[in-house]
Amino acid sequence: FKGYIHDVGGPTANFRQPACKKQLTKGVCKDRTCLGYSPCKNVEVSHTDYVELLRKLRRLDGVKRVFIRSGIRYDYLMYDKDETFFKELIKYHISGQLKVAPEHIDDHVLEMMGKPGGELYQRFVRRYKQLNDALGMNQYIVPYFMSSHPGSTLNSAIALAEYLKASGQRPEQVQDFYPTPGTLSTCMFYTGLDPRTMKPVYVPVSPEEKAMQRALMQFFIPKNRPLVRKALRLADRDDLIGSGRNCLVPDVHQGPAHSGGSSSVTKSNHRSHYGATEHSAGKRKDARQNTRFGSVEQSRSNGPNRGVQGKKTVKTSDKRSGVKKHR
Repeated sequence: FKGYIHDVGGPTANFRQPACKKQLTKGVCKDRTCLGYSPCKNVEVSHTDYVELLRKLRRLDGVKRVFIRSGIRYDYLMYDKDETFFKELIKYHISGQLKVAPEHIDDHVLEMMGKPGGELYQRFVRRYKQLNDALGMNQYIVPYFMSSHPGSTLNSAIALAEYLKASGQRPEQVQDFYPTPGTLSTCMFYTGLDPRTMKPVYVPVSPEEKAMQRALMQFFIPKNRPLVRKALRLADRDDLIGSGRNCLVPDVHQGPAHSGGSSSVTKSNHRSHYGATEHSAGKRKDARQNTRFGSVEQSRSNGPNRGVQGKKTVKTSDKRSGVKKHR
């Protein structure tokens, strides 16, 4: 042991107590969340216990530094009116960078994720910088973002890219949404509905659209430029292509990004699929097959919320597997 404790608390390290007194006797609420897009009025926010634990660790003989590396819930931190933990976190417990997971910046997408609104994250970033400056420190935030979550349209992804550009952030960690059993997000992915409200949710499923949404988050990488240009032209956002201050990628003298080839994405169907937040639910079976077998083209039998429509899908039987494939 060389005197360095590398993590205390694990992921969401600043959760140290029940959300409220009711939770101790009646369990969690079935019809609401403790934090989510907006916090419950009964949630009790306090970092007192965690601050005391960290102070005890710092006082131990032989301990040089105590770090919090797994990340914290910045929304819970911002809801605490006492900034003691925030200040001590920055002063003692960060090794140059702090990991947080805003996931997105578009409010509709964040609501589908059960995450706080984008304005709260921006307030956190500003306050983090102010406290670093006051302490004479220069530490960074490492944000984690996700693409193609249910509710995320192409315009949502462009809004995130614009925010990253304006704030000077270049995220190294990005993740395409991947359905996992037992989650609200996966339920939305397979049904096209928000189970909390039973309202339709737009779900990007085609590999082509998912690739564009992911590329937009890392627009600054040269190999992503063709996909970014294509996405911007589909969204009628040519103003973001060029050498201007707000542009995401430089222009190249070529035809429309969507012309030629057998791409399923066309500008004529863009507005109905990318321009709105909510779309009517459709059949999930074909969409699952498209995702599984990597087909870019989407059957028109799917409802308009199921991502990109394109040319007619032709099904052929695979004698070996007995499964219908798309091509």
